[in-house]
Amino acid sequence: MYKNTDPFLITVLRALITYMRYYKNMNNYQKLKNKRRILTLIIFALILFIYLYGKGRQRAVAGIPDPVQTEASGETYLSVGGYDMTVKFLYEYEIEALVVSTHNAHDGTGAKLAPRDIVLCWGSVAALNETIDFHWNQSGRFYSWHVDTYDEVNAAGGVQGVNEHSSNNHLVPADSKIRRQINSIKTGDHIRLKGYLINIDGTASNGSTFYWYSSTTRSDTGDHSCELIYVTEVEWLP
Repeated sequence: MYKNTDPFLITVLRALITYMRYYKNMNNYQKLKNKRRILTLIIFALILFIYLYGKGRQRAVAGIPDPVQTEASGETYLSVGGYDMTVKFLYEYEIEALVVSTHNAHDGTGAKLAPRDIVLCWGSVAALNETIDFHWNQSGRFYSWHVDTYDEVNAAGGVQGVNEHSSNNHLVPADSKIRRQINSIKTGDHIRLKGYLINIDGTASNGSTFYWYSSTTRSDTGDHSCELIYVTEVEWLP
């Protein structure tokens, strides 16, 4: 279950039941007087629920295997932000993972091309995501994590283990349906993505160029270590 979901919902339900019992015992004047208060409470509860759960909640999922990539060939073509782009397929890519953070990009050609980044984890990191607070964070188009003491991550293979079982992924949707599905992904989702790791090269009519290349290994860190995925299929798993 998501962290704190049950206690929160149980508390809200108990409060609503108690209030409804109290409301039944009011006279008509008291009921009329309290209608505005009830409406305010309902609106507040809805806003609180959306705030807490609209973006999802952290959880743990055990038994998620490593991503699979196999060599691929071929390419496709896109016109984005004034650039004619060649999208080269490097590897066919399938990743089952737990979503631990999401970020929407808004500015520039890169945002038009890949409007959403998601941080994914699998293996021991996904299994321990509730036991260990990784403090997942995204800033710009990068992700980071930290723990209070590094002894905490020994069970996940240490720093190297966490880095090799988590990744930041720039998602290029293959079509409008995939774009809508990508926009629906939230923290706590257990998903499977299929598509390709890609390199993109673009040229504009004024001669300016654009390029964006994917990492092809899970063991790198820092700049250029993110996966750039041309997504052809999104699947939600239990």
